[in-house]
Amino acid sequence: MTSNDEITGVILAGGMSRRLGRNKALELVGGRPLISRVIERVGSVANQILVVVNNDQRSQELDLPPSVKSVVDEYPDTGSLGGIYTGLSRARTPWIVVVACDLPFLNKKLLKLLVDNRRDSDVVVPVLDGRPEPTHAAYSKVCIPHIRGKIESGRLKIAGFFDDVAVTSIPQDEVERIDPQRFSFFNVNTQDDLDRANQHANEC
Repeated sequence: MTSNDEITGVILAGGMSRRLGRNKALELVGGRPLISRVIERVGSVANQILVVVNNDQRSQELDLPPSVKSVVDEYPDTGSLGGIYTGLSRARTPWIVVVACDLPFLNKKLLKLLVDNRRDSDVVVPVLDGRPEPTHAAYSKVCIPHIRGKIESGRLKIAGFFDDVAVTSIPQDEVERIDPQRFSFFNVNTQDDLDRANQHANEC
């Protein structure tokens, strides 16, 4: 199950970057905007890429390539769960791979592992230290009504709907076999994180 035609990449870029104090998607890592690095890596497994933003102004700031479409949150101010819902509802494919926009070192082999484990599942999610990583995961359109119900009842924890669908968990040892240092999950929230990312930019 490796056809990119069945997958849309969804990049969540609606956050306010409060800790960094500026739009982190535009920060340079290894001389390239962070969002560009994410687009390139997600594109290794996806036929279409959508960037979910919280308003049209954010979309214009990102200056996305013509092949990448931005979409505005259908449920504003509902965090990553709302972004996942928007991505699922707007995707032309039965599955999406969701990642946050602040992951400069996404591992292409790990993304492929997610899409290769879709059989008999509605969600494929890595688990690290006993916790799922739901903004580095794959979701099918089966999830749409379950997510909508949680959003409309104000329950915004992403994993809150997992009991209602079929979930395949990728165990930690399998993740670390591909990505021993977990660089794929390294995210940029602060200036220190950005500095560290640039230190490792040529390694990952």
